[in-house]
Amino acid sequence: MTNKLLITGASGFLGWNLGQKAKQNWQVYGTYFSLKPSSIPGVNLLQVDLRDFAAMKRLFEEIKPDAVIHTAAQSQPNFCQVHPQESHKINVKASCNLAGLCADAEIACVFTSTDLVFNGLNPPYKETDPVCPVSIYGEHKVMAEQGMRDRYPKTVVCRMPLMFGYGGPVAKSFLQPMLQTLREGKELSLFVDEFRTPVSGKVGAEGLLLALEKAPELLHLGGKERVSRYQFLAIAVEVLQLRDANLKEGRQAEVKMAAPRPPDVSLDSSKAFALGYNPPDLREQLQQFRFQL
Repeated sequence: MTNKLLITGASGFLGWNLGQKAKQNWQVYGTYFSLKPSSIPGVNLLQVDLRDFAAMKRLFEEIKPDAVIHTAAQSQPNFCQVHPQESHKINVKASCNLAGLCADAEIACVFTSTDLVFNGLNPPYKETDPVCPVSIYGEHKVMAEQGMRDRYPKTVVCRMPLMFGYGGPVAKSFLQPMLQTLREGKELSLFVDEFRTPVSGKVGAEGLLLALEKAPELLHLGGKERVSRYQFLAIAVEVLQLRDANLKEGRQAEVKMAAPRPPDVSLDSSKAFALGYNPPDLREQLQQFRFQL
């Protein structure tokens, strides 16, 4: 009988990609709250407020999952900066409660954290490097990492990079709105002084399933290429053949944002690479995305 995998935030960008990969080998159950899809093929959808502990407990009793991958979060740094108490409820408290339920059931638990747990001053970052977030969102993820492992030491923490690509019927990555801006002939200013190690949602999902299988304590799932926002969009414009795209170089200091942005949170993911995680180069990943547009 196929084992049951519970994915929180299954209608979100990463959760949707994860469900599409996981359904090949798992009976997948997925929670959603605000993003309501009509359906996701291969995923049993359940509307649940993860901030409601009683509802979460009932969910576990009904499904009896064999493993959980927790992708649900308030992941907009600017929102978290302005609404720290509201975002704490889902990003920290609900995450720790979920780890407790996994501990009670003695099942595998994987948590999706972020490269934004670092301040961006000493890249590339290995799993052994000390965390040092500069935003509320980063602080919440650090608190969740530590709190979940306190509640359930077998929790696997995966720090995710910037992700892009297709996200199902209701979710998008950061890339789609930018492409729309360029297609409308508008100018798009992008940072030349903010660096990440991006991967597609599909590749990120593959990394999470690998982590679930291998069960390391902590794993970085970045890509193999360090690029600025500007460099990334320049590659996307080339691969997606957007002629006459009006890209402009910008700098972080020129844009006022609620949440501070670290300059370079590139991840050293050599530990994951040694386990079999193998992100293709960005051009290949963007080419795959092109056929989904």
